[in-house]
Amino acid sequence: KIIFYDILMEKESCFYLGTIVAKYSFKGELLVKTDSDDIDLYTTLKNLFVEIENRLVPYYVQKCLVHKSSLLRIKLDDISDDKTSSKLLKRKIYLPLKVLPSLKENKFYYHEVIGFNIIDNELGKVGKILRINDQTSQHLFEVENKEKRIFVPIHDDLLHKIDRKNKIIYVNLPDGLMDLFH
Repeated sequence: KIIFYDILMEKESCFYLGTIVAKYSFKGELLVKTDSDDIDLYTTLKNLFVEIENRLVPYYVQKCLVHKSSLLRIKLDDISDDKTSSKLLKRKIYLPLKVLPSLKENKFYYHEVIGFNIIDNELGKVGKILRINDQTSQHLFEVENKEKRIFVPIHDDLLHKIDRKNKIIYVNLPDGLMDLFH
C-alpha cells in the first residue's frame, strides 16, 4: 500500500475536492461532484480524505475514473457494499494542498491569494483580499479598502498580472466600480 500523506490531516492543510453525490453500483462505487475545472487531474488519486463528524478520515482509492465529464467515479478500499457506501453519501472529499499542481501566469487557486494586495493600473492600491466569494455566479474578491469592504469581480479580462513573490494582483478595474463603494 502507498503510505498516506499524514494520517491526522487538518482541514486547513487541505482543499475541498468535491462531494459524494450518489452511489454508482451495489459494489460500493461512489460518484463525486468535483469543484474542479480540470477533473482529469484527479484520476490517478491513490488516497483521499472524507469529512465525517468534522474529522478528515483517510481512505485508499482502488479506482478513480471520470464519469460523464463532471463527476469522478471512485472505488474506495473497505467500501464494498451498498450499505457501507450509503453512509458516505453527501460527505465532502478533501485532498492535501501539497498535491495541487503549480499554476503559472495569471492562474491561481483561491486559497493561494488570500492576503494578496489588489493594485489597479490607474487607481493604485485598492486593498487586501480578505476572502473569495464563490457563492454567486460571478466570483468576487472581497477586499478590505480602508474602513470599507469592496467586491472585485474575478474575471480574466480584469486580471493584468499576478506577482506571487510580492503577493500582488494587478488589475484593470472597470470605470465606476470603486464609486459603487463610496
